[in-house]
Amino acid sequence: MNKQNHLYGHLAAGFSIFVWGTTFISTKVLLEAFTPLEILFFRFFIGYAALWLACPRLLRTKSKKQEALFAAAGICGVTLYFLMENFALTITLAANVSVIIAVAPFFTALFDWLFLKGEKPGPRFLAGFLTAIIGISLISFQRSAGMRINPKGDLLALAAAVTWAAYSVITKKIGEYGHGTVETTRRIFFYGLLFMIPALAILPFRLGFYRLADTKNLLNILFLGLGASALCFATWNFAVKELGSVKTSVYIYAVPVITVISSMLLLNERISFQSACGIALTLSGLMISESKARLKGSRLRQKKQGSVQD
Repeated sequence: MNKQNHLYGHLAAGFSIFVWGTTFISTKVLLEAFTPLEILFFRFFIGYAALWLACPRLLRTKSKKQEALFAAAGICGVTLYFLMENFALTITLAANVSVIIAVAPFFTALFDWLFLKGEKPGPRFLAGFLTAIIGISLISFQRSAGMRINPKGDLLALAAAVTWAAYSVITKKIGEYGHGTVETTRRIFFYGLLFMIPALAILPFRLGFYRLADTKNLLNILFLGLGASALCFATWNFAVKELGSVKTSVYIYAVPVITVISSMLLLNERISFQSACGIALTLSGLMISESKARLKGSRLRQKKQGSVQD
């Protein structure tokens, strides 16, 4: 793997997670005037339009299998993931959702091993996963809001984590076809919006463009559509293409960390000692999981060097 592209992959994944970790602020503001489904539709419609403007070149798939993978990525990574996460947030604690969603890297590693013949998750990956989950739990479950089991909401959050893992593995496979990142992301958005239509017909939805006359609403929906959707999905897909689905998904651990820090900076919220410990454990878990690949690569290089000297 090209070292420069490897670095760009890590930067792209880190950027995506940084932006996604701050989107809760925009979503919280928009929920005063929009339903979760309306926010979801508008942000991805804006993202889809922006990607056409950025790259008006048509993507041509070479087989029905490729097209089916794009459709699967759209329904998993856009439609199902966000619908299930949003509905989970309405019927269970946000703290529960944040911790449950963080298990997505584990499912990603499992799916990569089972379906793409990737490496079996080893002790170091599992140690990093458990360390990060403990840290995220400390961040999420403060004394004032302990965990309360809500089967429907918690199962929806778990299903969302599974669908995101599936999305990551599918996009890894799509990356092997050599299509451009922008065109790939745009095609995924197309299917995500297409599969959203049944939900639009069943659940409460209205266009109500007058709400965008409020500058606050307009800026936040543009941030979600252009930044968190169009740009970040493209950078995330690029990271998956360069690093693989497992290494990229590990960055999900950092989302609660970014959320807490952005709350401190933008909402003047204080970071408690418990949250500080949680942040330290979460970042440690991320580094433990990531170090696995570096150690393996180092051993392979040493082995090659030894065989050359012999």
